[in-house]
Amino acid sequence: GFVPLLLPTVLPWKPSKVPPYVSDLTRYLRREKPTALLSAKSYPNLTALWAKRRTDIATRVVISEHVHLSRDLQSRRRPKWRKRFVGPVFRRFYPWADAIVGVSDGVADDLSSLAHLPRKRITTIYNPVVTSALHAQARAPLDHPWFLPDTPPVVLGIGRLHQQKDFPTLLSAFARVRAQRPVRLVILGKGKLRAELEMLARTLGIAADVAMPGFVENPYTYLARAAVFALSSAWEGLPTVLIEALACGCPVVSTDCPSGPAEILDGGRYGRLVPVGDDMALARAICATLDAPPPAERMHDRALCFSADRAVERYCRILLGS
Repeated sequence: GFVPLLLPTVLPWKPSKVPPYVSDLTRYLRREKPTALLSAKSYPNLTALWAKRRTDIATRVVISEHVHLSRDLQSRRRPKWRKRFVGPVFRRFYPWADAIVGVSDGVADDLSSLAHLPRKRITTIYNPVVTSALHAQARAPLDHPWFLPDTPPVVLGIGRLHQQKDFPTLLSAFARVRAQRPVRLVILGKGKLRAELEMLARTLGIAADVAMPGFVENPYTYLARAAVFALSSAWEGLPTVLIEALACGCPVVSTDCPSGPAEILDGGRYGRLVPVGDDMALARAICATLDAPPPAERMHDRALCFSADRAVERYCRILLGS
């Protein structure tokens, strides 16, 4: 139909060409007749639903959302009239799914509101984050002079250098902490905002104590040795790195952004939560955590709620309709 042709104009993302993928997936479904099809994120979800609709097979289609859509839409630089069409598109097509998954209660609640879906139609299944491989990688050696014995503690940030992660707030918070004690900041990740962040570090007078190595293959070895992991995001879906930090036994602080951190940290029981964009509150939380870190065993136990085994079991049930 004509709706797939309009989606690249209406939706505020930059998708690949949707209609050819619908046709390709339709042919695949007709040929293979799989028991179930799982898709993730908005465009693949719509593609899966349209393709299944064009067949007469019994494949069960399960779609999933991984971001807080309302907040993500607000961040996109597209005309408001286009954004107004997103909700109606979801309301029209998402009910075609046999089951719908949100990776956090916050994501599920937001999708329910945006798409006018009954909340009971959306199942929360946390991402399968914690595996034996993660723990093995965390034990790998780390060749970085800032993590040697008798060096200042390291605050760690990880993520794309993108407005969503709000690293300017983390840099400003770190500057406040650095004014009170010897401490260093490492930010792992790459992105278009690198030069801007480096300039901010120089402006704040903290450049000598800030390292930005870019993308690293094994961030877990950093998490296992950092004094604090700080998540400064403006919005999330279910921040995997926060769970990975807990699994590595790294104390955490986080913004209470939509959505995920409050769920992962159980309202602050497993790590301090601060308002989004509040560098002073984030600095206080970092200092308090440096002074009194929680026991590593407690963090490990919490991370098990996000184990791969638990997620696989739940996805198997929903894919098979059992």
